[in-house]
Amino acid sequence: MASQTLIDSNKKARIWNYSKVGVIYLVCIIIGIILVFPYTFMVFKSLMTSDEVINPNVVFFPSNPQWKNYLDIFTADGGAYLKALGNSLIVILFNVIAIPISASIIAYSFAKLKFFGHKIMWVAMMLTMFLPGVATQIPLYVMYAKWGWLDSLLPLTIPNLFGGSAFYIFLIHQFMKGIPQDLLDAAKVEGASAFRIYWSIVLPLCKPVLIYIMVSIFIANWGDFYGPLVYMSSSDAPRTIAYYVYLRAIEGDSASQLAHVRMAAGTFMTIIPAILFGLFQKQLTEGVVMTGLKG
Repeated sequence: MASQTLIDSNKKARIWNYSKVGVIYLVCIIIGIILVFPYTFMVFKSLMTSDEVINPNVVFFPSNPQWKNYLDIFTADGGAYLKALGNSLIVILFNVIAIPISASIIAYSFAKLKFFGHKIMWVAMMLTMFLPGVATQIPLYVMYAKWGWLDSLLPLTIPNLFGGSAFYIFLIHQFMKGIPQDLLDAAKVEGASAFRIYWSIVLPLCKPVLIYIMVSIFIANWGDFYGPLVYMSSSDAPRTIAYYVYLRAIEGDSASQLAHVRMAAGTFMTIIPAILFGLFQKQLTEGVVMTGLKG
């Protein structure tokens, strides 16, 4: 009798646990559907004709998927989208190379080299992380205007030769703090210079955090329209892809002319970062976790 009671009790406990897990999964599925629905709706819209896109009645599925909409992105508006894509790739390529190298050099000097005033300089640099971007926007605009950099790609590239931001330098610094000093001392004994140690030993060991930073830089510059919006106000200024999509979306005729191309361009803007995240998901996770454990 006691054993039967125990069996019934265990059975009820298992049923209760399965029920709780089932409810949790159901709630997660509902939340997932709610979050994914707007993006899915945008993808379907990008496969519709222009008339279907501007139809006041809600149409979820395209009557005949127009895959050529994605090809039309690069021919619409006289190839303006393609030119904007080229400008974005120039900015991204420059920053993906310049920021990790410059930030790692600065981080290396703080993490592994000792020089007069390095602690004060480190604190001063870290304090810049607390400055909101709005506080520096006007001084930077005035400075770039005096230098003749407005309506060009220079404000989006050249300043990043100095580390990009204190946050990137901090991440690499924390990672480098975990590299054994004995390894670097052994290289010094062998006659390696400080730069040779940085380039041949320290930099390769920082691969996980560098990949994390490079992917973050790509995504940030790919979707950035605020910077170009501030520094490229002239009509003949070069456009980036995110800025051009934004400009075309706010125009008065955007609801009637090439609406399908604009929907395809907006979807295209989200597909590239998603693919990039999928390809480097493991490296991104390792970069975050290992940076948190180092130092």
